[in-house]
Amino acid sequence: MQQKITLRLSPAEAANDQDIKRKISQQSGAKESTITGFQLLKKSIDARGKNVFYNITLNAFINEPFRHYQSPEFLFKDVGQSNRTAIIIGAGPAGLFAALKLIEAGIKPIILERGKDVKSRRRDLAILNKQGIINAESNYCFGEGGAGTYSDGKLYTRSNKRGDINRILQLFVKFGAPENILYDAHPHIGTNKLPQIISAMRAMIIDCGGEVLFEKKVTDFIINQDKIDAVITADQTKFIADHYILATGHSARDIFELLQQKNILIEAKPIALGVRVEHPQTLIDKIQYHCDSRSEFLPPSSYSLVQQVNGKGVFSFCMCPGGIIATASTHPGELVVNGWSPSKRNNPFANSGMVVEVSTEDALHATKHLNVDPKNPLLFMYFQQMVEQKAYSIGGGNFVAPAQRMVDFCNQKTSDSLPQNSYLPGLHSADLKTVLPQFISNALSNGLKQFGKKMKGYYTNDAILVATESRTSSPIRIPRNDETLAHPQIKNLFPCGEGAGYAGGIVSAAMDGEKVARVIGG
Repeated sequence: MQQKITLRLSPAEAANDQDIKRKISQQSGAKESTITGFQLLKKSIDARGKNVFYNITLNAFINEPFRHYQSPEFLFKDVGQSNRTAIIIGAGPAGLFAALKLIEAGIKPIILERGKDVKSRRRDLAILNKQGIINAESNYCFGEGGAGTYSDGKLYTRSNKRGDINRILQLFVKFGAPENILYDAHPHIGTNKLPQIISAMRAMIIDCGGEVLFEKKVTDFIINQDKIDAVITADQTKFIADHYILATGHSARDIFELLQQKNILIEAKPIALGVRVEHPQTLIDKIQYHCDSRSEFLPPSSYSLVQQVNGKGVFSFCMCPGGIIATASTHPGELVVNGWSPSKRNNPFANSGMVVEVSTEDALHATKHLNVDPKNPLLFMYFQQMVEQKAYSIGGGNFVAPAQRMVDFCNQKTSDSLPQNSYLPGLHSADLKTVLPQFISNALSNGLKQFGKKMKGYYTNDAILVATESRTSSPIRIPRNDETLAHPQIKNLFPCGEGAGYAGGIVSAAMDGEKVARVIGG
């Protein structure tokens, strides 16, 4: 028989199969010799008390042969000769998972990606990090796999209502992800493994008769009344299909501008903006695990922080244990940073976005010298650009980032020196209050002090702040019909994913891409 069992184990016990079987025996009453194996269903760390435990839910096999996990069968069809087609603009998670779902429905997907394939993209990132030269079409945000491929690959989401999370994770496993993402409470693949998985997805799409075309930046829509007849790419190629899925990600500003020029309805969407905070990983481990040194059976620790400061939310975002801070800019003269971790999370630093909510009134006040119309849907995009350009200028160019020690920032003191850090292009000591709008720097300063009370040792000059973390989400929302998921003006245009304002990470974007494809497929 099979029995679902929940166990509370020490880290050492959780790492030892024989200890787990012994605990199963104690709880189930079955002899240990009759337990043929177990399958983990959920695994999470409880570090709230003095001692750290794992909470594990598993399926125990008792007096019957153990069966290893088997991926469900996905029925991908041959769509090479299909008379139904859909163009997908963008090869991020929304676009890729939309393509796979369309193939299941017998519809041929044609993906147009502005950037390069995932392997070629890596070379452009190396040039950016080592030489400070950016390719505006191939960087951390643009290219096959989207922003998450080279900026961490975290799969955690609270978006249970958006779709089938388990299906998305199972698809990742099918294409090469480790099985532990199916049961870890905070699943993570890592940027060293995601590229191969993305390549496998592309190969499947092509094998089934779909198309994946790179360096095909969409620059125009040919619209006839309430439908798109074709899209035009930068090389003046025309692409025609029955349906058009817009899955461009949160940084495709030229697409937002094109939609506005074409009088296609878009809406301003409030954002959050701030800095990357980096600590020594050993310090975060000490705080979170209540110990001088982390057990070999525990992973590098993470944290999640939120604080209201004068009615504004200050919160951590995209926390990367054992991670690296990277340049996430998409244009010359604009400085954006993000964070990522390899699968082992074995770098000596822990970093996290630390951002402040930005309201319409905040953005209008900060950009008043730009004379932005209060009703302009690109208001928050202009706000982002303004701060990013200032950060680039104060950093001194070549994507050297302005930075400050944490306590110095709160005390309004430019740091005399900066600690060792993970940011490859280099840091320049600066007063970040000259980079960030006053309402953000004030809220951050108060928030960081409060976080130091919640996590004893967090508030320290051993930590640095690096500007700017500004691409937490899309600055616009592209409206769509609740039932058809099509744009209210354009019947065959389907906005989806982060860029359209309907997702906030890899899994939620993938689910939204599937959701749109499911509606198209009928």
